[in-house]
Amino acid sequence: MWWGGRGQSFNIAPQKEEPDMGLSGPQSVQGSGMPEPRSQLGSCLASGCLPGEQILAWAPGVRKGLEPELPGTLICTNLRVTFQPCGWQRSQETPLSSEYDFALVNIGRLEAVSSLSRVQLHRPGSLLKFIPEEILIHGRDFRLLRVGFEAGGLEPQAFQVTMAIVQARAQSSQAQQYVGITLSKAGQSSGSRKPPIPLLETSEDWETERKKQGASGWRVSLVNERFDVATSLPRYFWVPHRTLDSEVRRAFGHFHQCRGPRLSWHHPGGSDLLRCGGFYTASDPNKEDIRAVESLLQAGHSDVVLVDTMDELPSLADVQLAHLRLRTLCLPDSSVAEDKWLSALEGTRWLDYVRSCLRKASDISVLVTSRVRSVVLQERGDRDFNGLLSSLVQLLSAPEARTLLGFQSLVQREWVAAGHPFLTRLGGTGVSEKAPVFLVFLDCVWQLLQQFPAEFEFSEFFLLALHDSVRVPDTLTFLRDTPWERGKQIGQFNSYTQVYTPGYSQPLAGNSVNPQLSVWDWDLRYSNEQILQFHNPGYDPEHCPDSWLPRQQPSFMVPGPPSSVWLFSRGALTPLNQLCPWRNSPSLLAVPSRWLPRPAISSESLADQEWGLPSHWGACPLPSGLLLPGYLGPQIRLWRRCYLRGRPEVQVGLSAPTITGLQDELSRLQELLRKWTPRISPEDHSKKDPNSILSQSC
Repeated sequence: MWWGGRGQSFNIAPQKEEPDMGLSGPQSVQGSGMPEPRSQLGSCLASGCLPGEQILAWAPGVRKGLEPELPGTLICTNLRVTFQPCGWQRSQETPLSSEYDFALVNIGRLEAVSSLSRVQLHRPGSLLKFIPEEILIHGRDFRLLRVGFEAGGLEPQAFQVTMAIVQARAQSSQAQQYVGITLSKAGQSSGSRKPPIPLLETSEDWETERKKQGASGWRVSLVNERFDVATSLPRYFWVPHRTLDSEVRRAFGHFHQCRGPRLSWHHPGGSDLLRCGGFYTASDPNKEDIRAVESLLQAGHSDVVLVDTMDELPSLADVQLAHLRLRTLCLPDSSVAEDKWLSALEGTRWLDYVRSCLRKASDISVLVTSRVRSVVLQERGDRDFNGLLSSLVQLLSAPEARTLLGFQSLVQREWVAAGHPFLTRLGGTGVSEKAPVFLVFLDCVWQLLQQFPAEFEFSEFFLLALHDSVRVPDTLTFLRDTPWERGKQIGQFNSYTQVYTPGYSQPLAGNSVNPQLSVWDWDLRYSNEQILQFHNPGYDPEHCPDSWLPRQQPSFMVPGPPSSVWLFSRGALTPLNQLCPWRNSPSLLAVPSRWLPRPAISSESLADQEWGLPSHWGACPLPSGLLLPGYLGPQIRLWRRCYLRGRPEVQVGLSAPTITGLQDELSRLQELLRKWTPRISPEDHSKKDPNSILSQSC
């Protein structure tokens, strides 16, 4: 059987042997009763598979649940489960399929169904004593693949492919395999290739980004170039230009995991948004270290606001539990009655957590844009909600971050380069550390897209593509926890001597891959037609960055209070006596009484407070380009196109973003009315040569 098109092929020989029905599960590929092809089972031509990929089993079937039903072939490899529709060809330029491929690490639940039984299969020892008439593959990304098998001599293949999926899934979860795509597989030349966006792996990339933001008071620090300060930090980051690297090294040692204050974003009006880990209060800094810490936090500003990031936000355990409840609720066979579904959705608390994140980000954006000041996001680990809030603040405040390239650069800088532990949070290691914080962020962005549809250049389909990419094992972008691990994987830092930092996981062994390929190479999995849908047709070009505020002396920004330090917590600003917790002396930064804040319990009241004080400045309107989202009641909605993908009846009628999408929905509705369900009989499948079943049109 040949699978593929335009130079790609999988070579599989016919399967003839009957399965051993007495097995409780496949102990090995050979011992499970699976047949072997002309060559060893699982071998495939190097030009047709991803590196290291082997085909384990296949079976003809019909994809169900969507209309019209599609006849095709279900294939299980050691990396993925894929459904190959009859007549569909996989192009060389798109070696993976966003629509038909299921990465093994993405499979959350596997069910085998017959007319008399329904069994959930979790591990190789799971019992399966019947021939499945249908299997349901539930993805962790809320997708559902439902394939039915017809009678007529195909029962052994249905059994074999089901058990192959069980075994391959268990082995994949244990090994956490990663197999990269080489440039030749992506249809690219073997020479150098410029990535779609800067990956921030060189000091030149960071310098270019610094100049783009207009951060003239900052410089690129090389202190962590060999990852000997912190392996979770990027090799380069921004620090005040008057701060020496020796001072940076000492000051960072007084923060949790050595993640000291550094610039995330420079506002055009002059404010700076910083992020850092929690104070390491057990340390004993000298006066020089304290001065260096204060210098980093102040960033040249007299007005400093420390933001308690985790205040009023959920814990990691809360996020994980809410996500599990949401997935369970959105399953097609959910036991929740229809009249109680909305209350059950509220009980998951997922939307509550999205609401909390948007509210906090809205407050912080007011702090950044209302005064020229230093706003410091402080989270103990500085690797989860700091990135979420920093990203949302930039989306609310900077129109350039709402462009397609700008948003991708934002994610690369604030999440990938900043060391968000994607592999751990998305289920790669210990259960106690799972928490899909990045998926909460994507939901928040979707909420903003619904409330401000003309402000974003990218569409909902782009967010879906990014949502589904976090568990696709084709690039290292989302499958490692730190920049050091990604560099170690591709052999970039073999000559470097690393220091051990407690709490950091060691990189996993694997083959060297081209470091320039990333998740932003969308043409690996998406066709040109799909990529066109990444663009929002409702985007207003007038909101482009060039038409925004000038880089110098914007009229809406006002000086901050003289020599003031604030703590932002629970929606209110509270004056502090000092920046550092180690000082025992009276405050060196006194707070005048006229600056004492009024209690603020919402983003609206905080905005009134910030733009209404002091009185002699008068009332100031919201600056152009700033978005303040709503987050009350029905303003926060369920992302149906993402979370209810396993329920096709819910998807019908959702608005399509393009004329082509509307035509497709209209055609689908017409097909439903005609009840058009073409099928290919099992006899036709059995008569076909297995070497051509996937490449010929039915």
